[in-house]
Amino acid sequence: MQGETMVRLAVFAGVLGAVAIAEAIRPRRPRALRRAQRWPHNLGLVAVGAAAMRVVAPAGAVTAAVVAARHGWGVLPAVSAPPVIAWATTVLVLDLAIWAQHVAMHKVDVLWPLHRVHHADVDVDVTTGVRFHPVEYLLSLAWKGMVIVALGAPAGAVVLFEVLLNATSMFNHANLRLSPGADRVVRWLLVTPDMHRVHHSVDRGEADSNYGFNVPWWDRLFGTYRAQPRQSHETMTLGVGQFGEAAEQRIDRLLTQPFRSGGNSKFEI
Repeated sequence: MQGETMVRLAVFAGVLGAVAIAEAIRPRRPRALRRAQRWPHNLGLVAVGAAAMRVVAPAGAVTAAVVAARHGWGVLPAVSAPPVIAWATTVLVLDLAIWAQHVAMHKVDVLWPLHRVHHADVDVDVTTGVRFHPVEYLLSLAWKGMVIVALGAPAGAVVLFEVLLNATSMFNHANLRLSPGADRVVRWLLVTPDMHRVHHSVDRGEADSNYGFNVPWWDRLFGTYRAQPRQSHETMTLGVGQFGEAAEQRIDRLLTQPFRSGGNSKFEI
């Protein structure tokens, strides 16, 4: 378990640093706020979420895999799936589960205020990819745990998925300019920054699209894929209108935002 934590921390730090450098070299959009007004608070929110998860489930989603293996629970052990099939199935099914969770966070009124903390970032960049309310982290952990137990997912495959999810979330939220050709090719395999940025539009129709974090296939399959925003990527407005002020990016405001007035208000155009 300690080794898994070290791997995840190393990947987190490495991807965060690499994407931050890439953003500085090839930014896609001008910033609305300085990094100093957002990054300490976004990363502070990550720290609070990580602390909450360490209290509730020190080993994270891997706990569910270990418990399932101990009792022989799940579909994969029941059908004696070969390791390569079990690992591939775990990664794909968990990715679909996270896609479905993301849709639910938008569509279910009681869940939206929690997820709105993520969407209220006025500058979508690498730190937005890990900016989630601690309660949303805990709900996600519970949902993944149920899926992992039902699958009987191998613990190693769960670790792999968690590492991939964390890394791709930081990549696809990046304020990074890819060449049009590279973007067209990559978005068949991975969610690109341009693809996911559409999802962070203040336009409700655009925000209800491109829910994927890892692979883009679920949005294409279920009809929620949108190639480009109505406006250009440089001029489109990001965030949630009533929470766009600089003061709303402070960690104290982020932690209390779901419980303040306007809790079920969604997007403004």
